[in-house]
Amino acid sequence: MAAAASASSPVEFLLRRPAPRRRRLPLAGAFFAPTGLAGATLLRAVASLAASLVAGARPPSQRRNVDALARRLALLSAILESILLDTAAAGAFSDAANLCFRELYVVLFRAELLVSYVASAGRAWALLRSPHLAASFRDLDAELAVVLDVLPAASLRLSHDATGLLDLLRAHCRCRAPAQYHDPDEAALRERLMDALRQFDLGQPPDHPSLQSLLADMGIYTAASCRAEIDYLEEQILSQEEDTDLPLVGSVLALLRYCLFAVFDPSNAKALRDWPLSGNRQRLLSIGGGDDTSFSVPKEFSCPISLDLMRDPVVASTGQTYDRPSIIQWIEEGHSTCPNSGQTLADHRLVPNRALRSLISQWCGVYGLQYDSPESNEGMAECVAASCSSRAAMEANKATARILVRMLEDGSENVKAVAAKEIRLLAKTGKQNRAFIADLGAIPLLCRLLLSNDWMAQENAVTALLNLSIFEPNKGRIMEQEGCLRLIVGVLQNGWTTEAKENAAATLFSLSVVHNFKKLIMNEPGAVEELASMLTKGTSRGKKDAVMALFNLSTHPESSARMLESCAVVALIQSLRNDTVSEEAAGALALLMKQPSIVHLVGSSETVITSLVGLMRRGTPKGKENAVSALYEICRRGGSALVQRVAKIPGLNTVIQTITLNGTKRAKKKASLIVKMCQRSQMPSAMALGSTLTVVDRSLVGNNTLRRAASFGSGELSNPISISVQVP
Repeated sequence: MAAAASASSPVEFLLRRPAPRRRRLPLAGAFFAPTGLAGATLLRAVASLAASLVAGARPPSQRRNVDALARRLALLSAILESILLDTAAAGAFSDAANLCFRELYVVLFRAELLVSYVASAGRAWALLRSPHLAASFRDLDAELAVVLDVLPAASLRLSHDATGLLDLLRAHCRCRAPAQYHDPDEAALRERLMDALRQFDLGQPPDHPSLQSLLADMGIYTAASCRAEIDYLEEQILSQEEDTDLPLVGSVLALLRYCLFAVFDPSNAKALRDWPLSGNRQRLLSIGGGDDTSFSVPKEFSCPISLDLMRDPVVASTGQTYDRPSIIQWIEEGHSTCPNSGQTLADHRLVPNRALRSLISQWCGVYGLQYDSPESNEGMAECVAASCSSRAAMEANKATARILVRMLEDGSENVKAVAAKEIRLLAKTGKQNRAFIADLGAIPLLCRLLLSNDWMAQENAVTALLNLSIFEPNKGRIMEQEGCLRLIVGVLQNGWTTEAKENAAATLFSLSVVHNFKKLIMNEPGAVEELASMLTKGTSRGKKDAVMALFNLSTHPESSARMLESCAVVALIQSLRNDTVSEEAAGALALLMKQPSIVHLVGSSETVITSLVGLMRRGTPKGKENAVSALYEICRRGGSALVQRVAKIPGLNTVIQTITLNGTKRAKKKASLIVKMCQRSQMPSAMALGSTLTVVDRSLVGNNTLRRAASFGSGELSNPISISVQVP
């Protein structure tokens, strides 16, 4: 996990959640009967579907409506069996009869989906959605009644008994008033749940016996079943099902989380310790072209601007596809052309490329990766924040945090591991939670767990500190805690798991955002060395966290000597060839090269200048700016020999021209200065070759813009370089 405070990708560094599994309302969408079925074959398919629904198990929720549906379908099954027994009639269905049976198949298929939805839903979720579910059963009866009304009974030659059953079934489908779809017992249980929330809203948590009775009536008897309910509600919050009252669902979620530790015995922590994180709780697997992956992202799935896997592919007016954030940034910087084709953009409309998004999602599934399209993730933070916004949720979370902090202080090793895990998760759901968890004194207790021999306790403790550090005031609390920084670096060096080490690096990244902490982190023995090691040997995600931390540290004016001593400079140089972290590495080097010793170390590498020019050619606008800034520092401080090496780079002319025309304001300025330095270093050779300096008349250029066409070269070059730049 990574910190979000200044991350280039808030989704990756803050949320790190996989894309949620969206759930539609049970009767939403269009359904079609199997094609090619007619006559007896179609009728048997309908009869089989009806029989399976009648024989299916009854879910605990919506019992009244499920039982009523089963009685109707039992009548329908008898009618269908009667028709099937009349083989003569079954072989000669009219077109109208076949059409009715197809419509009947669709209605039964909807019924199967509805019953399955209710059966798989968590009990708390089903109670909250009971009015909507009851309405779905009512709509289902109405659809069934319509199909039965148009069923051509005469052409089917129904027997007297079958005709009587059909009349009875039609009457049953129409006889229930809307109020009869609502179960009084279920409504009473829902009201008890709402009453518990109202008590939290008043700051008075319900007593344990009443909560225990409520949970028992909901079918929640153990810590494991309570945890399963929590996981289900979290999934629904992220799924953003329409008409969902997020604050209400978040309040129930907070209530159940409180009950998990207040009602059930936390000393028996094994079940909670071993309970796996649900899909939406697993950290997002980073996707990139790092050395630790056994595959590369297909070119057609990569954004032509950022070269990263596209999360939200969109089509520009020229027909080219880009990742939405990249093309939006390109347009906002004032560009009016398509970066891939060079054509003028007719307009700035961006059309979602849903087909490509689907293919990317399938590709991620093949490799076991989670695909986090921004369509879901942009709403993710809003949904989580909204779900925690009610007073009842905040009060319940506070009460839960008090219990967890007591567990951290007084519990056994297993109990402490469970408490750290829960605090880690609770600290992901909003700044209020991060604030009062720290206020309750969790930070020093979590620091102690960093020394634990229990890998789970250590991993969850360092991740909890990371999540707490996202709240700005908590950064100071962590740094002021005696020995905490040393312990975090210790996990970075010798953590039990890769994730613990990565999250320790991410915590340093989060803390290094504050200027006053940069020097403290750099002076901590082993901190910079381990970040440099992770940058060269870590996973893609670890490299990203490490390079961002090193970038933050590089902004301190006294960082150069420490970075040089710790081999961080060498690690940054090597990272220029890794597309995952090259842009941040170039930015850090640009800051560090204010020291001549670092300039000569960087410039002595044969591949550095080539890598920087390559990044200037293919990087994002920010990446190009970092690369041209680094190249500028090489030319400015490296002496004439390095400047001449830069001037000889093949293709530099084209790259500089592109940046001076389309780069950011800072990149344009640095590119112009690079050209001037190259001109000065090549001036004697240029004069010997008869090169001329041409200043274009102001009236020919317009907008008071001067362009200087300069040709420069050397005796060693067969083709002198010609660069056209804007004079600042």
